[in-house]
Amino acid sequence: MFSKKWYVLLAVLVVGSTLLSACAAPAPTAEMVEVEVTRVVEKEGETVVEVEQVVVTATPEPEQAVEFKAPDPDTFVWVTFGDVDTLDPAWNYEAFGDGFLEDMYDQLVEYKGADATQFVPELATSWEILDEGKTYVFTIREGVKFHEGQDLTPEDVAYSFQRGLLQGGGWSPQWLYTEAFFGNGVYDIAELVNADCADDPECLQAEDPAALMAACERVQDAIVADEEAGTVTFYLDQAWGPLLATIAGSWGSVIDKDWAIEHGTWDGDCATWQNYYGVTSESTPLREVVNGTGPYKFDHWTPGEEFVMVANEDYWATEPVWPDGPSGPPRLKRVVTMMVDEWGTRFAMTQAGDADLVTVPRENVSQVDPMVGEWCDYIDVGEWDCHPTENPDGPMRLYYGYPLTSRTDAFFTFNINVEGGNPYVGSGELDGNGIPPNFFSDVHVRKAFNYCFDWEAYIQDALVGEAVQNYGPINAGLVGYQPDGPHYSYDLDKCAEELELAWDGAVAENGFRFQIAYNTGNVTRQTISEILQNNLAAVDPRYTIEIIGLPWPSFLAAIRASRLPIFVSGWGEDIHDPHNWVQPFMVGTYAARQVMPDDMRNEFLELVSAGVGAPTPEERAEIYHQINQLDYDYAPAIRLAVPTGRRYMQRWVSDHIENPMMRVPFYAYDKE
Repeated sequence: MFSKKWYVLLAVLVVGSTLLSACAAPAPTAEMVEVEVTRVVEKEGETVVEVEQVVVTATPEPEQAVEFKAPDPDTFVWVTFGDVDTLDPAWNYEAFGDGFLEDMYDQLVEYKGADATQFVPELATSWEILDEGKTYVFTIREGVKFHEGQDLTPEDVAYSFQRGLLQGGGWSPQWLYTEAFFGNGVYDIAELVNADCADDPECLQAEDPAALMAACERVQDAIVADEEAGTVTFYLDQAWGPLLATIAGSWGSVIDKDWAIEHGTWDGDCATWQNYYGVTSESTPLREVVNGTGPYKFDHWTPGEEFVMVANEDYWATEPVWPDGPSGPPRLKRVVTMMVDEWGTRFAMTQAGDADLVTVPRENVSQVDPMVGEWCDYIDVGEWDCHPTENPDGPMRLYYGYPLTSRTDAFFTFNINVEGGNPYVGSGELDGNGIPPNFFSDVHVRKAFNYCFDWEAYIQDALVGEAVQNYGPINAGLVGYQPDGPHYSYDLDKCAEELELAWDGAVAENGFRFQIAYNTGNVTRQTISEILQNNLAAVDPRYTIEIIGLPWPSFLAAIRASRLPIFVSGWGEDIHDPHNWVQPFMVGTYAARQVMPDDMRNEFLELVSAGVGAPTPEERAEIYHQINQLDYDYAPAIRLAVPTGRRYMQRWVSDHIENPMMRVPFYAYDKE
């Protein structure tokens, strides 16, 4: 008798990877492996060692699936550039601050998730539209508390809208409401008293007290709270289809009346409202304080450095306000937005995993794309086709190709403000070392600058080819947009011809010099300026443009004061309607900043008012086609290009939605 022991020695070489994978590793495949088998045989009185080659089935060790785990799942970090202008929701009118206000305050209605055309109740539980579209009755939600503990009431809702209208201001978003409540062409509450007093507080305060009282009472009669019924009713002068879209913006935020009054805003008395009219973003008492009902609370704001919000653990929304939306306290407990103008620093933070979301200029996408392991193509509202890239282990996810509702254009200032001196206009004369304040009032100058702009270079260099030239003031896809409409093309010969005609030949004889400013960190706007600079110099080296970068607050202040000869600025839709393009561009915000001549502005105003009031899309389109032609003839700006969207996130970020009207909806996001 004898016994046997088998010792099988298998050597397996495994090649490891240091790259991460977002998906589970594939099941390992069994392989036929030739190995040496050592057999030890024990017999009576001796041990025999036998070695032979055999083929066995071996299963290699599986690759380890690397999970994308956030180092801090409670804190979300967005690294971007720019800064907040003001935290007063009745005054804020720039995209950077909108998203924060929409997360800290609530509105009566909210967008239905990713859909920018549908609305769901938020602080209103329901609404009813009566009187052929001229009356809106909102039932106000009960049991909602402001961050500082006060109960939400219908009176708070009414006061929020009344205060905004009476605070007014041509640089604020209040024109959106003034026009809806009091008729086409009424853009500021002062116009109900004396149109000459618009944006002039001293002028308004000197008006007849009876007229001032009547204007305030008209506002209070248009927005009525019924505490017993739990409703707020809006009475409009005319039917206004985009009203729900209007109140869904951050300027529709509801504030606590008593809290606001304690901080120094309007006291609710019609005898005093004129004393609060025309505050600025810097002077409003609510510039640096917040008391909303939203999912996030204000923590702190360090201008130029960071903006921080923290979760409202007592948030009222115990059920989602839109299907499959978030509810309850925010899953992200702290949201930190870091203002980092320099791209290299933002990129380094992204590489290190310190940025959950990063703003990537189009000219820098080639640096980030190799880090993308998952690419999500836009299919339709809320629908994405996500698939691995050639680097499936890359740590970033890219949401790509979604339609944007914003655009950047270059605007000419017809009468530049030189009060107290203005370095942007050089000598202030057409002497080769400057320009006069009314330099761009000559249509030949404006047409020349259009012909000197190279759209192809702009789209390729600044927008990596992911955009199309826009024809006219209306964004593509809206009623009235003409894909075959009148437009300028890059033509240096025509640019030279127009400049020879400008100012009776004085421009071609003397040349010019002035400055274009852009907000520091915005490389797209810098590129636009450089294209004009290079092409005008190519026509004649005496056509000199100098480019300077300004901090965002200084840049915005210079635009509002009409001190820049050309300002390169963006516009994002307030409401998804062509009126929201032609009104600010032709008669409202931008026309005012450009100091557009009254005769030109009034010609546009007649068409703009007719367009928003026309009963059918076909009739509206015809009117907007007339506006497109006038825009081409007068050339008040260089209409540039509409890009599609790119959003880069770490792959540990989940529950992403992309609604172009909601900015960055932090409440919807989560981290793993």
